[in-house]
Amino acid sequence: MPLPTSPVIRRVRLGAELRQLRRREALTLEQVCDRLGWASTSKLSRIELGQSRPDLADVLDLLDVYQVPAPLRDELIVIARDAATSRGWWKALGEMGERQRTYAELEAGAARIVEYQPVVVPGLLQTPAYARLRLTASAALDPALDVDAEVRARGVRQEVLRRADPPRYTALLGEAACDPGDVPAPVWREQVRHLVALADLPHVTVRLLPRGGSAGHGLQPLTPYSCYAFPDPADPHTVMLEALTTDVRLATAADVDRYERITEALLAVALSAEETVTALTRDLGD
Repeated sequence: MPLPTSPVIRRVRLGAELRQLRRREALTLEQVCDRLGWASTSKLSRIELGQSRPDLADVLDLLDVYQVPAPLRDELIVIARDAATSRGWWKALGEMGERQRTYAELEAGAARIVEYQPVVVPGLLQTPAYARLRLTASAALDPALDVDAEVRARGVRQEVLRRADPPRYTALLGEAACDPGDVPAPVWREQVRHLVALADLPHVTVRLLPRGGSAGHGLQPLTPYSCYAFPDPADPHTVMLEALTTDVRLATAADVDRYERITEALLAVALSAEETVTALTRDLGD
């Protein structure tokens, strides 16, 4: 089910707005919590940092303390409801591990997504068989990983590209991501055909970076990353960096700007969408 925007980003936006209002009133965390009878400042701190789903009643109490007038009050209530998300949405994400859930929340509300993957096919473009191979390899490092559940969860995430109002999606793939390596031939052939079919959608673009292709001054990012922009221009653009055991979310303007400039430079040296499809299908023999 489409969301008006990403719950993750709405939490960040709401927290920033509430922090600004508190500072405008020259109140400390301790003073606000004392007025509301909250046991410690950690609850308010997590809300301001966008680290927890806000309770609407708590947000209303904060707006009262800060004496927020309409229409700003009404706007912040809408943002708070978006940040909390609906029960139906959380039920759909129920099987997802925390890492996939974060990506799913970002993807669900994004207007534009650009992913850079130097080594593997991005999750939104993976077939179930290819996803299973990758997740099984990850389970060697994390025995608690439920591979079957994660494969199903990946399928739920991928529905964002098939919905009525999908985001504009661009995948920037390094050559290694398009090298079958140890992937069994039938799985790889299915994966390539799937990539080509998705690339035919009007809102999906797949671009291959030729070997040695790098941005200006020879810059070649070594870490996979994803850039997200949202329908509300006041919601902060966001970058997710993917590491082996965790992911890092960047939302400051300076950090995001660097990655957006790197992305533009990589797009300038990547094969065109048409050239990419030709390169992907060259060895299929179809």
